Amino acid sequence: MLIFLLQSVWLYISELAGKDLELDIILKFLINVSPRLVILVLPLTILLSSIMVFGSLSENYEFAAMKASGISLQRSMKSLIFFTFILGIVTFFFSNNVAPIAEYNFHNLRKNISKVKPSMAIAEGQFSQIGDYNIKVQNKYGNEGKLLDKVIIHQKKNKPGNYTVIKSKRGEIISEENSNILQLKLYDGNYYDEIISEDYSKNLKKPFVKSYFEEYLINIDIASLNEVDFSQEDDVNKHSMMKVNELSSAIDSLTDKKIEDMAVISSKMYNRSNFKTIDFNLNPKDEVNYENDNFLNLFQPNKQKQLYDLSISSVKSTISIIKSNKTIQSFREQNLNKHVMTMHDKFSLGFACIILFFIGAPLGTIIRKGGYGLPLVISILLFLAYHFLGIFSKNLAEDSSINPILASWLSTLIMLPFSIYLTYRATNDQSVFNIGDSIISFYKKIESYVRR
Repeated sequence: MLIFLLQSVWLYISELAGKDLELDIILKFLINVSPRLVILVLPLTILLSSIMVFGSLSENYEFAAMKASGISLQRSMKSLIFFTFILGIVTFFFSNNVAPIAEYNFHNLRKNISKVKPSMAIAEGQFSQIGDYNIKVQNKYGNEGKLLDKVIIHQKKNKPGNYTVIKSKRGEIISEENSNILQLKLYDGNYYDEIISEDYSKNLKKPFVKSYFEEYLINIDIASLNEVDFSQEDDVNKHSMMKVNELSSAIDSLTDKKIEDMAVISSKMYNRSNFKTIDFNLNPKDEVNYENDNFLNLFQPNKQKQLYDLSISSVKSTISIIKSNKTIQSFREQNLNKHVMTMHDKFSLGFACIILFFIGAPLGTIIRKGGYGLPLVISILLFLAYHFLGIFSKNLAEDSSINPILASWLSTLIMLPFSIYLTYRATNDQSVFNIGDSIISFYKKIESYVRR
């Protein structure tokens, strides 16, 4: 868990670094990211701990003593099997009730953290949005990086576009650290402002104002940026923030919407073809053989060209409409598949914990090694196989290459035969791959057959 927490901090370090966040905000961040890590770490934990415990017992000949006392492997595992089943049920309720709330809080906390922009947070080589200004500097140097080199500023207004651009060769931040006003002094630069008139004819000439300055002072109000309410929450409803009943309802709604959209698209394409009205204005002549004569020969050459152009234009327009609708439906299908996989993941996680226990416990008794060495290596290899099978299948299921329900259960179903096989081998006190004994037994059978 510690390893995965550190990995999460490293993953979101760009959102946390340089924000001057209080300790309670960082702790809240770690608490809200922990439930998603528990879901990821728990199967590995069960696999590793079962291999370690049963490997240690087998290494110290505890199972030999149990068998000598008449206690079978199944009986010695009974209490842990019961505990694992209870843990699988608890895991389902955890992923169904705790994880969605944590995901919701985690999303809102990340959004609020992203609003925090300290007065010195002007990054090199990229635009940093501070208030109504987008500021880019090539280099920062000097005391605390307050001296700037090659500054470009785009000032936002009440209309889209970059109409005001300020460039300078040098710049300096002269405001105090705790001030709510960011003072930026620019040296040796140009000011460009495009003028937008209400008269459209004047805008065709693209009028603008341009001036040169030796010094230019900009005051940016950052009071609202420094006063972020970390408890503020938005009403966000993603598939990872839903419970099973909510996911089921959302899946039904998305499925109905998909059917409705397909019906609307097919109806529009049918009406666009004018198939219903194709024979309304036709007056066929009996003396014309429509089967043998070319239909276009009934028209003049200029009319034939118009028909060709109209047909080509209609086909191109239809293809464009189909492509745009295909893209839209592809995104909606991905969203639907993600909802389906998220719902079934909550059930498959509990079964995965049980199945991985039935892999780890028999494997521990067979390899007869406790501690962290060999059990850790084996458990990580098995978990990586389980984990990457799940990722690979879910990536395929997003675009419906495979069924999303199968994608959620595939890694668990693949591990199921291994759990049955290993449990059978451990119960009969056999190694995993007893090749030598199999070869000897095979030759003995041949020998006995020859003697007969």
